[in-house]
Amino acid sequence: MLRRIPILVVLYRWLRRGKLTRERYVFAALAVSAVAVGFATASDTRGLAPSGVLVLIVLGGGLLLKVRTLVALLGIVVAMVGYNAWKDVPAIGPGMIATLTITAVLALTLARTRQKLGVQGLRGDSMLLELRDRLRRQGELPELPDGWNSQVVLLQAGGSSFGGDFVVSSCDGDVLEVALVDVSGKGTDAGTRALMLSGAFGGLLGSVQPDRFLPACNIYLQRQRWDEGFVTAVHVVVDLRTGEYTVESAGHPPAVQFDASGGVWRVSSAKGVVLGVVPDLNCVPERGTLRPGDALLLYTDGLVESPGSDLDAGIDRLLGEAERLVPRGFATGAKELVATMAAARDDDCALVVIWRA
Repeated sequence: MLRRIPILVVLYRWLRRGKLTRERYVFAALAVSAVAVGFATASDTRGLAPSGVLVLIVLGGGLLLKVRTLVALLGIVVAMVGYNAWKDVPAIGPGMIATLTITAVLALTLARTRQKLGVQGLRGDSMLLELRDRLRRQGELPELPDGWNSQVVLLQAGGSSFGGDFVVSSCDGDVLEVALVDVSGKGTDAGTRALMLSGAFGGLLGSVQPDRFLPACNIYLQRQRWDEGFVTAVHVVVDLRTGEYTVESAGHPPAVQFDASGGVWRVSSAKGVVLGVVPDLNCVPERGTLRPGDALLLYTDGLVESPGSDLDAGIDRLLGEAERLVPRGFATGAKELVATMAAARDDDCALVVIWRA
């Protein structure tokens, strides 16, 4: 009992320094638990003491404590293990020591990563989830008036929660604006850049004249001076009263219109340079009209591009698969179309369908 008093006194004095914080409470709880487990193991004669709890204490410290505080906790755990080894406790053998060592290395790595991010506990994971949910919410198109429908499908490569494809939209009265953007790369790296751009592009959409949207995005990217690839985009403005629309493209795969009167798909001729490459962006727009039964498809290169194959061949395959959308309805077939086209590819994929009922 006398040996326990100095340890508890040291813990008490440490906790009394300055203002008590949540981390100090966590450290105190873990440290007291480690001391209790250590002495319980030393005094156990039937082999029932939970010495393995020390592993959970170290892991909990890696999740909840800063590096400096975690090192202090590891010192207490090492002291308890040394005390038990001095007492010849059978539970403290090479296997337990190796397990504790590996767990301590993992805990220190985790704590260093969290400290660089400036977050505590599992806040880093929750932040990533919030960013993912925000991207998904931004990809939802606004509610359209009667006679108009839309569908957005986003599919990230490898089942990741983050991707480089995103959608921003705005509906001001009878005018719908939609932009589908593809950031080069995939996974979390592309997802973080996509989140940054989605906020900027979403703020520009509806705030500048439609014919100035892509040039404004290009100017924004020019100021960023990124060296991490390129960004393509397609921008569509639809007059919901007349069905007239304008398509502008910046290095993006061409939009496709379905003409219900002839039952054919027509590839858009709109073209332009990828964003952020040249100071002055000149886009060649295309104008058309969506009549009842017509549809407009916007998509990213993940649906049509494959290594060693021609882009036109990929677009032809997409249009062949899109024929199934017509009799089954665009709302129910869009997800299946993306799943079919993306099955043989390891890239982020996105599809936006706007149609007139």
